[in-house]
Amino acid sequence: MAGTVPLTAPSHPIAGAGAPPTAEAWAAAFAAALPYATFLERHANPDQRGRWEAFHQQVSLSPAHQQVLAGFVRKMPVLVLAGAWCGDCVNQCPIFDHFERVNPRIRMRYFDRDANPDLGGALSVCGGARVPVLLFLSEDNHQICFYGDRTLAKYRAMAASQLGPACPTGVVADPQELQGAVIQEWLNEFERVHLILRLSGRLRQAHGD
Repeated sequence: MAGTVPLTAPSHPIAGAGAPPTAEAWAAAFAAALPYATFLERHANPDQRGRWEAFHQQVSLSPAHQQVLAGFVRKMPVLVLAGAWCGDCVNQCPIFDHFERVNPRIRMRYFDRDANPDLGGALSVCGGARVPVLLFLSEDNHQICFYGDRTLAKYRAMAASQLGPACPTGVVADPQELQGAVIQEWLNEFERVHLILRLSGRLRQAHGD
């Protein structure tokens, strides 16, 4: 059962900055987190599971998407802070499951935000524990980066709706185009992280490539 995982580390040398989690702490967190289906079984009610499954069926990866994902050669553990109740999670986390199915080197694991407030604090966005937020790790559990809670295309659509025509947001896609744009933007971030891993001198030395 996934529980609260303390992310402890030695004191940070910058006063008031806190202590960043160690690779060992992230490894423990990843081991305690849940695969996609188990996360939904554990944390979603039947109505929520239905919404996740419906969106999962709507997601379609193009051959070009699949080719990019299939080309990943480095292991990529990814922790996802999520909530089964969250509409943004419904509309994005199934995309990540499709990515993982294309290439098993991508290993997604999910944490419920409300059950893990320490993790929410470590991955806060704009001072809040937003979801979904993805933490990308190296194969030896060093933090690469984290990304969330929405992509640029989604924020542009929200800005056009909430801020009015005076906000210079650019072209806003229709719902179907927006879904495709969000898939592409998440794929871009996964590819960027993979290239960080692929071009890492430390990892190239370890793999002899």
